[in-house]
Amino acid sequence: MALRLFLIRHAQTVWNRDRRYQGWQDSPLSDVGRGQAEAVARALSQEPLKAVSSSTLGRARQTAEAIAAAHGLPVREDADFREMAFGEWEGLCFDDCKAQDPDRFRLWADEPHRFVPPGGGETLEDVRTRVLAGLERLRREHDAQVVCLVAHGVSARIIILEALGLPLERVWSIHLASTGISELEFRHDWMALHRMNTLVHLDAVPVAR
Repeated sequence: MALRLFLIRHAQTVWNRDRRYQGWQDSPLSDVGRGQAEAVARALSQEPLKAVSSSTLGRARQTAEAIAAAHGLPVREDADFREMAFGEWEGLCFDDCKAQDPDRFRLWADEPHRFVPPGGGETLEDVRTRVLAGLERLRREHDAQVVCLVAHGVSARIIILEALGLPLERVWSIHLASTGISELEFRHDWMALHRMNTLVHLDAVPVAR
């Protein structure tokens, strides 16, 4: 079983720009984000994609739709690739969370694998369980194919950690920018990361503010 996967973090949203936790909430793509989605679609337009998948959240779906349109493909949505649910932090600015709950905020920064969001969010282990279930479906349904997946900051990092054989506590070792392109290969007996977070396609897109 083999899968070549282009893994993309969704384009910038208004809440990304404002440094707010989104989780399972949504905000529209910003002007910069729409330019990023168009740029990543052009960058992948010549790749032999057989399928384009995304999480069910609007920001991932909109980014995936731009990529899929260049190939005449539909977007397949999968809830298992959604962002981590941040509970009561969703919609709040990072600085507000830090001021209101400094101990929990520090834990998220320093020991993310032990972090539990307030008010019914998910742990990293919760996210890992569902993301790997979704990845297994992709591998099974697209054997020997090239596929693009648009996911989120945490869910995409977990896929890369899995490919590298790294534990969840290393999640902040990986930087993924909006529409950064990572390329992975999954075979039955090994996994490889061929490139991570390449951004050259964004050279002509205005800098996010």
